[in-house]
Amino acid sequence: MILNRFLTRTEYSSYEDLYDNFKLNIPEDFNFAYDVVDEYAKNEPKREALVWCDDNDENHIFTFKDLSIASQRTANFLVEKGIKKGDRVMLILRRRYEFWFFLLALHRLRAIATPATNMLAAEDLEYRFKAADIKMVVSYDDPALQKEIDTACEHTHIVETLVTIGQSRQNWISFYEDYEICPPSFPRPTGDAATHNDDIMIVYFTSGTSSNPKMVAHTLSYPLGHIVTAKYWQNVIDGGRHLTVAETGWAKALWGKIYGQWIAGSAVFTYDMNVFIPGKLLEKMQEYKVTTFCAPPTVYRYILQHGVEKYDLSSLKYYTT
Repeated sequence: MILNRFLTRTEYSSYEDLYDNFKLNIPEDFNFAYDVVDEYAKNEPKREALVWCDDNDENHIFTFKDLSIASQRTANFLVEKGIKKGDRVMLILRRRYEFWFFLLALHRLRAIATPATNMLAAEDLEYRFKAADIKMVVSYDDPALQKEIDTACEHTHIVETLVTIGQSRQNWISFYEDYEICPPSFPRPTGDAATHNDDIMIVYFTSGTSSNPKMVAHTLSYPLGHIVTAKYWQNVIDGGRHLTVAETGWAKALWGKIYGQWIAGSAVFTYDMNVFIPGKLLEKMQEYKVTTFCAPPTVYRYILQHGVEKYDLSSLKYYTT
């Protein structure tokens, strides 16, 4: 079990026992893509990693082998488009499964992921492009969103490459037009290109409630901190399916949709909803047999107001907020 590589103990008799005795084993030059995803792909290639569906009857189950190959192809795509160690790439992908392709790919080459919500207007994007010195933007295929991005680019002249997961058009290149021809192998970088624990891997912006949003940087060892989140707060189940309700533009996505959950052995279930409808969410939880669940308090309020009595949620063992 991969979790055992990073903890001296995995089970505790009480909160006090955990508080006194919890200890992380932090490997030298840890990289989540290579040391977790690729290790699963090598040792348990058929283990579920990402169970994904949307409102358009599209669904996929990605194993760790699938995501290992997909992220290595994506890393080669990024290098071919000029992305290198230290470059900052903004990801506006909502809950699309390509978010996992790109995030892991950026970890591989130690470029810096900057996730952003699809609710940003042009002026919000302009500020972030300048503050983070964004070199590339990757967006899901939404004309209104991409119009805002185009406007921000016209006003800043900082972003060099725009990538859409839809069809190519003026100023935008299509990810999938090149993805399939990219090599499926991206060896771990060495020498000057090697990654190190204190390298920055991701930058999120705060919400900017009282002033301009601030950048918050996390290094390559950050995923190990979310072992506590997944294993001892969310109580994810080895071999289960965990659902955290969060769009990938917000930091809650990293708390509940990738790092700790995978290290602790749980697959991540993601429902890329067009709009939050409690009944639809409950239907998906029932259909895909979600075992652990985490959501903001408002989501719980709407779910309870809608009613849960007619749904079979017997697979659900633990829920948090």
